[in-house]
Amino acid sequence: MKAQWYQMLDGNARRAFWTSFAGFSLDAMDVQLYAFVLPVLLTAWGLSHTEAGLLASATLVSSAAGGWITGLLADKIGRIRILKITILWLAISTCLCGLADNFGQLLVARLLQGLGFGGEWAASVVFVAEVVAPQIRGRAVGMVQSAWAVGWGMAAATSAVVLALAPPDFGWRITFIVGFVPAILVYVYRTRLKESEAFLKAGPRSSWHAIFSRSMAAATIKGSLLATGMHSGYWAIATWWPVMLRSEYGLSTTATSAYLATVAIASFFGYVSSAWLGDRMGRKATLASFALGGTLAVLACTELHPSNFGLLLLSFPLGFFALGMFSAIGPVLTELYPTEIRGSGLGFCYNFGRAMAGATPLLIGSSAASISVGHAIGIYATYAYGLVLLVTIFLPETRGQDLTSMSEVTS
Repeated sequence: MKAQWYQMLDGNARRAFWTSFAGFSLDAMDVQLYAFVLPVLLTAWGLSHTEAGLLASATLVSSAAGGWITGLLADKIGRIRILKITILWLAISTCLCGLADNFGQLLVARLLQGLGFGGEWAASVVFVAEVVAPQIRGRAVGMVQSAWAVGWGMAAATSAVVLALAPPDFGWRITFIVGFVPAILVYVYRTRLKESEAFLKAGPRSSWHAIFSRSMAAATIKGSLLATGMHSGYWAIATWWPVMLRSEYGLSTTATSAYLATVAIASFFGYVSSAWLGDRMGRKATLASFALGGTLAVLACTELHPSNFGLLLLSFPLGFFALGMFSAIGPVLTELYPTEIRGSGLGFCYNFGRAMAGATPLLIGSSAASISVGHAIGIYATYAYGLVLLVTIFLPETRGQDLTSMSEVTS
């Protein structure tokens, strides 16, 4: 039986949902592959932990530029045109990662990958939010966000199979390249989409700096800080958790993938729950609850020094809360901005947060020289989720809000 919110979608809205879900799954898969091949690269290339952190941070920093540029262009030339570009860019740049022969080449490829990575989510969320009814927006956008769990699971499964069957020096390259064909299929599917009515009926396009105007500056600051906290906590876990499992718990590549698969599966349930709760009890309460749960879960995993089995059990609440909160941010950011600058505002805030979070993997890698990786993850993730809790206090409640135009905001 189909969910009630899904039955409320018309044909174009359903196509928008599925093409966004598929695109974001590949988005997540392609960028998460690095964390799974990182243990291999540390050995094969003799990378330092600082260099490894830089490769992770580079993608996050460049994703800020990609997300904002994509949002600007989506407001100028349309959501669908941009969605076609981002999926092709992401596929090609990820293949380049697999073809890199040294640290410098991989760094450039990761920078290029970040541009497509940042843009895919921004355009998808805006498009879906504009084609669904206000009362189900949280669930529709949140379910698109749940595609991250699918992509993470695909990355875990792909890397586990390929690295087990192929020699390490060759296997990590194949791992990066396998997503090219599915990306082409998503591109073809996107040719059937119709532009949202909200975009077609919007007024004259605003300048790039409209999100920093007197009427919008507060929303931009709050949205940027919210995204910074959420991304910093997530990327602390996503980048270094496999290394922690290998170095501090002595797990094999297969066992590491199983632990991370548990986090990914739990995150799916977290995304779905957060999406549902956002429409039921509000965006603010949902964000605060999941940020608090994420803090407690990551501290239990990193500071209580659980057994291997205990860590496996704790992986479920970790994935549920730390990732589930992301289902609430998409609706919040789309509802903070009028149609004419919605893509620009959402793209900037979300990816500004990614850029700021880019420092987290680098800081953890640098800290690993004096403290354990697990302890460093716990410290930085706690600060990050504390920021989410603080910002949530000052956010307006936007549940059920109709999407507006600039004239409605300024009148």
